Amino acid sequence: MKNYILLCVTIVSVFSFSSYAQKAKVTAADKKYDSYAYIDAIKTYERVAAKGYKSVDMFKKLGNSYYFNSNLDKAAKWYGELFAMAPDQEPEYYYRYAQSLKSIGQNDKANELMEKFYQKAGNENRAKLFEKNKNYLAKIKENSGRYQVEDAGINSKYSDYGTSFYKNQLVFTSARDTGSLFHRKHKWTGQSFTNLYTADLGDEMKTGKIAKFSKIINSRFNESTPVFTKDGNTMYFTRNNFLDGKKGKDGNKVTLVKIYKAKLENGKWANVTELPFDSDQYSTAHPALSPDEKTMYFASDMPGTMGQSDLFKVKINDDGSFGTPENLGSTINTEGKETFPFVSDENELYFASDGHPGLGGLDVFVSKINPDGTFDEVQNVGDGVNSPKDDFAYIINTKTRKGYVTSNRDGGQGYDDIYKFLETRKLKCEQELYGNVTDFATSQVLPDTKIILFDNLFNILNTTISDQKGKYSFAVDCGKTYNVRASKDNYTTKEQKVTVKKENGKTNLNITLEKEVCKVVVGDNLGKCFGIKMIYFDFDKSDIRIEAALDLEKILDVMNQYPLMKLDIRSHTDSRGTSKYNEALSDRRAKSTINWLIKNGVDPSRLIGKGYGETQLVNKCSDGVLCTEEEHQLNRRSEFIITAL
Repeated sequence: MKNYILLCVTIVSVFSFSSYAQKAKVTAADKKYDSYAYIDAIKTYERVAAKGYKSVDMFKKLGNSYYFNSNLDKAAKWYGELFAMAPDQEPEYYYRYAQSLKSIGQNDKANELMEKFYQKAGNENRAKLFEKNKNYLAKIKENSGRYQVEDAGINSKYSDYGTSFYKNQLVFTSARDTGSLFHRKHKWTGQSFTNLYTADLGDEMKTGKIAKFSKIINSRFNESTPVFTKDGNTMYFTRNNFLDGKKGKDGNKVTLVKIYKAKLENGKWANVTELPFDSDQYSTAHPALSPDEKTMYFASDMPGTMGQSDLFKVKINDDGSFGTPENLGSTINTEGKETFPFVSDENELYFASDGHPGLGGLDVFVSKINPDGTFDEVQNVGDGVNSPKDDFAYIINTKTRKGYVTSNRDGGQGYDDIYKFLETRKLKCEQELYGNVTDFATSQVLPDTKIILFDNLFNILNTTISDQKGKYSFAVDCGKTYNVRASKDNYTTKEQKVTVKKENGKTNLNITLEKEVCKVVVGDNLGKCFGIKMIYFDFDKSDIRIEAALDLEKILDVMNQYPLMKLDIRSHTDSRGTSKYNEALSDRRAKSTINWLIKNGVDPSRLIGKGYGETQLVNKCSDGVLCTEEEHQLNRRSEFIITAL
């Protein structure tokens, strides 16, 4: 795959290649190599090598020239010559040689090289991932067999890649005929510069007429990887650093790539502008939008990048301005290439990487984006979509489970080809948590009951209302533990914990609610209405625990309903420990309880409280009396005495 696409135009600067006395032809080839004219450099190097000339530096550059163009089988040949001549190399060459060997099926030898890579670069994320996932091939096999893949029907003998859905069309990138007699070619790849094309989409994703995209968007240089807003009026796309007829260059006089924005005006694309975080000194490319279109994901080698290219995100503000780009971190990014992000409407981040353990070259990976912005474990999507060669630019319609991926795998028509696929089985195990809500006494169904789903840390995940038959359901993950809260007017709120089954399917959780029969007066303990025996704290501490916060929310709800209610909050301990210590600890706990309620909106004038230690035991379990743990528990209690209504 083309490395102007992969944002590797600055890769060479990572290495410090020694200067050797070379023959005139090799010197000339070195100049082409240093200016990223890899195709021209390869021709000269190979002619010299064919005549018996050998050089560590030349074999590195030959291997790199093919590696940077994703011609991994030929890269393997020249890296093999390099290691035969000089077995001890920098860590990066062990990694590149291993990746190249995977592409030709030599996985055992590739793993041997990865072991040496780990020994030489053990602190690298890629090395740690290999050491942690030595059985990665078995894991990939488990994820395989989920796709039906076939040619998309739009490929040419040139490079075709990077699809996007737009209305009833597929927009893609191609290096095919540029429409003129003179074909300008990119010296890095030897291919024509790319433009955007469209193909009509019919039933079963059958592609129809192919045409060039907007003349305003397509330029003399490379365009690729567009993404469109849902209303179809805004697009973001990748282009070489070229705008209004002017070509920008970095400090080394290299033209990098940037992300541009365009608006649809009167049926035509117009007002092409670069994004504010673009730069002449680094590349930004391959924009993707979150489902709510408030976040853009993209690939870049900007400062702060961990590897050759990383994935970043940036906030899109309501006024169309942008925030500051943030690196997605080490869960996603490695010292290799992470590129071509795509975010599904199920908040899954798909991306291509050669740093995570894969089948060779770039593989497609996926990670769930959590509500707090963190990422679940990265998983290889498996064989079918992935191959021993480069596989990237994955997009999917989650409703039909159909999509597209690009690959330079064997059997294609051109350099890169676009394939369509049907996902026949989801990668992630999914469960449906469902049940009925009924009245405890009468077994009558309870419609319009509010059901809240919490994770095991009591973060809210989802909320629903039971239907007219009292039924509810949530989509949940297999094997995880959840907490479910049900609340309805005139009924006592109830929480239940449930651990979901570990295989695909359904888990049942029926809920019965009891009618509120607790009518309180001044002097009553409000905690008894909700079965609150004590507010839980960690041992020997006075910090409010999650379980305690749930109970306190019940107290808070009642105080909000009865704004004149006042409480005396009392905390008690058992007799174990000294009397002085127990009194101080219980007092701290009573004050923590009061502070929690104040922090959540209760007027301080409505609350008093103190700790009583072991002075008000409810049974015989005083000092020196042998008691069971259950008997001691009765004395460890919290009381919410109503002092005014």
